[in-house]
Amino acid sequence: MNILEDKLQNFIEESSWTFAKTYSDTWPHWYIVQEQVDNELFLKLADYIDDNGYKEFFYSKQMTFFDYGKHTYWHMENIINRCLLANTYHRRVVDGRLPKEKN
Repeated sequence: MNILEDKLQNFIEESSWTFAKTYSDTWPHWYIVQEQVDNELFLKLADYIDDNGYKEFFYSKQMTFFDYGKHTYWHMENIINRCLLANTYHRRVVDGRLPKEKN
C-alpha cells in the first residue's frame, strides 16, 4: 500500500476544493485547478495518481484513479478531481446507481 507523503496529504487537506455544480445531479465531485494552487504540488499529486493509482473505466474511457481517505482522485490536464468513494463509476455500476440518460 502506498502512503502519501506529508506534503501531499497537507496539499489535499488544505486545498479549497470547488464543488462541480454542473454535475451535481449526475456525477457529484469537487476539483482544483492547477493555475489556482501551488503548481509544484499540483504536478506532484497528478504524478502520484498516475504512478500509484489503478486503471478503471468511466463509461468507455479508461482512466487512472487513486483512493485516499474517503475520496477517489483523478486528473485531466490542468484539473484534479475527487469524489466520494461511494460515487465512483465502478461502485455505482455495481450498485445499479448510474444516472439516467436525459432524452
